[in-house]
Amino acid sequence: SDSVDQPRACAPKVCQRVVGITGTLGAGKGTIVDLLTKEEGFVHYSVRSYLIECIEQRGMPVNRDSMTQVANELRAANSPSYIVEQLHNKAVVEGKDCIIESIRTVGEVNALRALGNFYLLAVDADPATRYDRAFARGSETDSVSFETFISNEQREMGSDDPNKQNLGACMKLADFKFNNDGTEEELYQQVRKALKEMK
Repeated sequence: SDSVDQPRACAPKVCQRVVGITGTLGAGKGTIVDLLTKEEGFVHYSVRSYLIECIEQRGMPVNRDSMTQVANELRAANSPSYIVEQLHNKAVVEGKDCIIESIRTVGEVNALRALGNFYLLAVDADPATRYDRAFARGSETDSVSFETFISNEQREMGSDDPNKQNLGACMKLADFKFNNDGTEEELYQQVRKALKEMK
């Protein structure tokens, strides 16, 4: 009957944890994703993969400029949190703990928090260390000079526009912050400790 509140079809199960990850370029977001997916059974949803699909559909070159342009256009045309909400919808259907990589705007953080049971992780490391790691990855967006790497990051660190990348503000909003200047195992220990606090 009309008097009974029907549960929303998209409401996530209470036991499902949605984890977002933010951080500086090359800080170790992918390393944390590996730990959560391999050891903890989290399902991985990647903003980067979503954007690459959109870029390829438009016949654009796959590089950081295209990613920033397409992401900003999608957010401006829909909402600041449009991309992560698309990924969150997929996660709800899957019904398992999930990790969304990576969160870059304040609008995304606010939207995911509003959906409940959301935790934001942030990771950072020394710039020279991060550049070496990113360059070693050798992806389309990482094969750049140190100067370009730093200038790309500066462009994404702050913005007054809620639709645009603002890594600095996102990192300040994180529930758990990790330093990745040490070994992979040291990073893993920090993440495992945070996971225990989420339960």
